[in-house]
Amino acid sequence: MPSINRRLLPLLALAGLSLAGAAVGMASEPAGYDDRAPLSAVAQLGKRLFFDPSLSGGGQMSCATCHDPANHYAPANDRAVQFGGPHLDQPGIRAVPSLAYKMSTPSFSIGEESAADEAAEASPMTEASGVALANAPAAVAGSLTAQAVAKADAAVANLVPQGGMFWDGRVDSLEEQALQPMISPFEMANADAATVYAKLKKGYGKDISALFGDNVANDQDMTISEIGFALARYQIEELSFHPYTSKYDDYLRGKAVLTDAEARGLKLFDDANKGNCASCHLDKMTGDGQMPNFTDFEFEALGAPRNPAIPANADAHYYDTGICGPLRNDTYSAQQQNCGLFKTPTLRNVATRHVFFHNGVYRTLEDVTRFYVERDTNPEEIYPKDASGKALKYDDLPVQYQANIDVIDAPMNRKLGEAPALNDREIADVVAFLKTLTDGYDPAKDSVKAAN
Repeated sequence: MPSINRRLLPLLALAGLSLAGAAVGMASEPAGYDDRAPLSAVAQLGKRLFFDPSLSGGGQMSCATCHDPANHYAPANDRAVQFGGPHLDQPGIRAVPSLAYKMSTPSFSIGEESAADEAAEASPMTEASGVALANAPAAVAGSLTAQAVAKADAAVANLVPQGGMFWDGRVDSLEEQALQPMISPFEMANADAATVYAKLKKGYGKDISALFGDNVANDQDMTISEIGFALARYQIEELSFHPYTSKYDDYLRGKAVLTDAEARGLKLFDDANKGNCASCHLDKMTGDGQMPNFTDFEFEALGAPRNPAIPANADAHYYDTGICGPLRNDTYSAQQQNCGLFKTPTLRNVATRHVFFHNGVYRTLEDVTRFYVERDTNPEEIYPKDASGKALKYDDLPVQYQANIDVIDAPMNRKLGEAPALNDREIADVVAFLKTLTDGYDPAKDSVKAAN
């Protein structure tokens, strides 16, 4: 994918530092955000940009087209991949993630966890708490991201990729994340940075001059960088991107009681020998009262089955290998141990999603949960079969990378023929718990539902 050359970023480091600190601070607010402050002028500009389809190549796609505020900044439809391009007929290659709760994402790094953090987790292959890293008292490296830590002296076997934006972590900041779709051929599909700049000058020239000065408005790279800055600022200041208003948040605050099914599901979610979900999807408040983001920001190779609904997969020789490409091309993407690894997403608002995993292969939470517990015990239920009836395990990853797939952590540590870690009732309980992670919880409606 082409990239926008933004030589202004070093000049924005100071602003990025202050805003990144603000991002972490806002993420740690346990309250209900009752005192809603108005958006700053820069964030207001970012909001206008976010909803403006004229910034796309065909004039029909905005950021909000795929990141619908009414669906927690995720796609509202059930397509495995979204369609963009000048005529909205070019398919993407991955499911579009939600933009909600991106604010505390640390920049990409390869590192290991402290002994204290490792002891707090439930399984051996999960190495670092992204939330803890995001709040570490250290200098911010990069603008508008939380802080990540890379330890060069760590043992290679313990080094784990973590952080970064997109499924493959290929950019470090909210600015870069906001700008890349503008020139992606299957997203907003502008021909190049000059085309983006011309549209910005035409539609927002006066605003850019007023906010950032004529010297910025008259420079292509500086303008584009500040536009990314405005989009990122909007995502930080607009509280609907990170409201922490789910039933589970109220439960953690002592303001809600889980139903029996939800409570059983939470117990299974936390049980290191059953669901073991919390080993990657961290679900406990931190000591300073920060609400959990339900991700450790780490990367994992899970071996999800290939999705024939993705047009790119019609080519039997095509594979999406996460960090190793096709959208990432750097030192990390050339390292075989990173192939097949995708970033662990937040589970917040997961019950409102229509497709799951990086390739959108599943459409229900029940099927997703069943994948985790039956992948190796009953692979014939998960994968297609060859002519002899044998399951084609890990069919969406080349054989040479399949050693990267997690077979250590429960529930994926069970063997062929063993009982799955969860039965059907337990899967239903886990799903019941996952539904408590949806923002906008209304106790009155919950009471009516319970009464009925």
